[in-house]
Amino acid sequence: MLKKLYGNKVIFFILSVLLLTGCNNFNKIVKSSDYEFKYKKALEYYQDEDYSHASALLEKLVTIYRGTSSADDVYFYYAKSLFEQKDYIMACHWFRTLLDEFSESEHAEESQFMVGSCYYLQSPSPRLDQSPTYKSIDAFHLFVNLYPGSKWKAKAESYINELQNKLVYKSYLTGKLYYDFGNYKAAVIALSNSLKDYPGTKYREDLMFMLLKAKYLLATNSVEAKKKQRLSNALDEYFAFVDEFPQSENKKEVDNYYKILAKLLNYKSEDKLDTK
Repeated sequence: MLKKLYGNKVIFFILSVLLLTGCNNFNKIVKSSDYEFKYKKALEYYQDEDYSHASALLEKLVTIYRGTSSADDVYFYYAKSLFEQKDYIMACHWFRTLLDEFSESEHAEESQFMVGSCYYLQSPSPRLDQSPTYKSIDAFHLFVNLYPGSKWKAKAESYINELQNKLVYKSYLTGKLYYDFGNYKAAVIALSNSLKDYPGTKYREDLMFMLLKAKYLLATNSVEAKKKQRLSNALDEYFAFVDEFPQSENKKEVDNYYKILAKLLNYKSEDKLDTK
């Protein structure tokens, strides 16, 4: 027992000495006025994935190297070090600074992709404000347009699709919220906008089904002056839904809407509905 305890103390002592030595060495680098040496050590820390020490040194160098031919390199590795520490706001700032000042830099392509990635990783859940989501989509669209042959193109397009589906889902949730509160007019607007803006979404069937229900309920609960037009709109929505999704699991329910709408409108085209 005593031997084990002694051994642990020795290990702790050695680790403490190594840590103290490392700290002293780092402090010497920080205090050094040899900027090339400091930059070299920053890159060594970066390559060793010690992003905390790398960013601490690079932070001191961004102003020193500004206006020089090496500034874009310093900006890039500083931004990457911040990104790896999940400081996406400041990382994005420095990637954008690089692009603003060095549009022809060898790091420009990756930096544009990283701008989109920074916003992507800040994108919140669908129920919250989606400003970072829109910014990420814009950044990735710009990236794909500027670098159509990039090795990151497929990933950028995948992110765009994912983020667009998030926006559609937010619209769906908004429409559903209006629907649940009985505000069918607002639900129709929100759901219609989702389908217009994102026609290829994976939520298309759900959105169209919800839209049909909202139009149906809006029409059947409408004042007489607006009822006929709204009933007709709901009927059109029924035909659009069954034409696109004839095998939908909601087919029985939407067919029931048709029967009620057709009766209210005195609609005679029985061949539009399979009544079996």
